[in-house]
Amino acid sequence: MCELLAMSTRHAAQLIVSLEALARHSGPASGTRDGWGVAYFQGRDVALFREPIAASDSPLVRWLEQGGPSNTLAITHIRRATLGTVGLSNTQPFVRKLGGRAHVFAHNGHLPGIAQSPALAFDRYRPIGDTNSEHACCALLERMHGLWHRASTPPTVQQRWAVVTQFAADLRPLGPANFLYADGEFLFAHGHRRIHRESGRIEPPGLFRLSRTCSMAQQPPDTQRAPTALEAQAVTLIASVPLGRGEWQLFAEGKMVVVSAGLGTCQ
Repeated sequence: MCELLAMSTRHAAQLIVSLEALARHSGPASGTRDGWGVAYFQGRDVALFREPIAASDSPLVRWLEQGGPSNTLAITHIRRATLGTVGLSNTQPFVRKLGGRAHVFAHNGHLPGIAQSPALAFDRYRPIGDTNSEHACCALLERMHGLWHRASTPPTVQQRWAVVTQFAADLRPLGPANFLYADGEFLFAHGHRRIHRESGRIEPPGLFRLSRTCSMAQQPPDTQRAPTALEAQAVTLIASVPLGRGEWQLFAEGKMVVVSAGLGTCQ
């Protein structure tokens, strides 16, 4: 099954150690060798890197590990193809523009029947590829359109939360519904169920979270930034499985969290 990774920080940092660990999960013995992608938010826009090859084989991934952009929000995905060909159009994360900013979505799981679900239909946003994950992305953006399209100010986090939580509730009956969604300001993470390698069963947890607040001189090894005296860093990492050391907390089945600037705001 695919794997997800997100980073949210108070101060700009590079995603290094966790990206390296995630890329190793697409090695020759793994099943997640059908593509990789990472979206780095830069204000209201994103720098998007994707390839329909294994992350562990990619020189571009090696370059990003060494010299990728510093930012406060990033979403990463490695793919195991269950629907759709191995190609760029089916490689996550997916990006759409709405309300004058980029919206990024990545999903882990298989959702048979999503094309027949009236609750997850779309009109304005259309898939480019063939995956049901991109169908889910378009269905979510269709719902978010009403909040963002003509608003003179961004919708409140409570308004966004209401839309995303209802979307997650409509998604769960169809299959594993682990996803990351971000609009440049807030990161929404929903944990459900996933295939666990040890048991082979589809069960919770679908996501794990690691959160730390520390001085810049003591920041986690998962990020890298030159320390500044008296400056505090907040970091939240969310992943399909724990990546490295630390007290990773599992998501209960159906749990949603919202993170901004490295700190949780709703859950």
